[in-house]
Amino acid sequence: MTDMLYLSPQEIESLSMRVLRHHGLSEAHAGAITRVVLAGQRDDCQSHGVYRILDCVRTIGKGKVNVAAQPRLQDGAGAIVRVDADFGFAPLAFECGLDPLADAARRHGLGALVIRHCVHFAALWPEIEALTERGLVALALTPSHAWVAPAGGRRPALGTNPIAFGWPRAGRDPYVFDFATSAIARGDLELHRRSGQPLPAGCGVDAQGQPSTDPLDVMAGAMLTFGGHKGSALSTMVELMAGALIGDWLSSESLGYDAGAGASPCHGELILAFDPAMFGDPAEASARAESLFDAIESQGARLPSQRRYAARQRSREAGIAVPRALYQEIQALAPAA
Repeated sequence: MTDMLYLSPQEIESLSMRVLRHHGLSEAHAGAITRVVLAGQRDDCQSHGVYRILDCVRTIGKGKVNVAAQPRLQDGAGAIVRVDADFGFAPLAFECGLDPLADAARRHGLGALVIRHCVHFAALWPEIEALTERGLVALALTPSHAWVAPAGGRRPALGTNPIAFGWPRAGRDPYVFDFATSAIARGDLELHRRSGQPLPAGCGVDAQGQPSTDPLDVMAGAMLTFGGHKGSALSTMVELMAGALIGDWLSSESLGYDAGAGASPCHGELILAFDPAMFGDPAEASARAESLFDAIESQGARLPSQRRYAARQRSREAGIAVPRALYQEIQALAPAA
């Protein structure tokens, strides 16, 4: 059983800020990243929590991120908001575009946030929840590195290409899902490698195209999409919508830019926000949504994110669980204050 520490949000924030600032990030960048990894750890998303600090430090060390980046909100009226991340980490670029995106959705019913030239390492659901907190429906798409073979293939051509969606619920946690279109997230693959645990069947193939549950073999070969041709089609859609459409890199181009460094992917992101009040009667929409959720839960099925919300409550009551070995590994990245 993993030896765990139970920490306060302030303790995790202090550790993250100290490490990220020590490795050259500005207060603003370090703060935005810390908010994302803290949210992931709080919700027991081990593959997207404080473990990602290691990714950030490695990416900085490989010279694949601009530590002096200044996200630029580009001029333009209308429903499309554009932020150039200047090849910096994505969280600050998202925070730069969040309020303009929400304003665009309020004005037009639908707003789109286009983030270009960003180094993306995190889950999408914190961005989604930032919009559902404003009463907006949200959808986010982003490519990654080309680690994933298309259905029927055996060579990487697609990214893990996550899709996230959120629906606000009055007085309740929002309906949110966030999943990679690969059979397993890259972060989870890495955690299996670190722990020496085999992958579930169907996650990947080795360099010869043969099925494998060995994380190292799959890293040398290709990951697979979930759901066969259906996941492959969704992953291709992400490449087109959050890559080609917005004028940014596909996952293959991101991997080419990496040039074997093993850094976090660099590409774009597309986030859509919808104002229910502009599409119809929001009270009626909410009632219909709750009827659907009741129909799902009344038969014993679980809504997405319910485990995250339960973990969030446990963290409030008992502290945020962090594996002791991981905490010590991160702590060693910067001297104590």
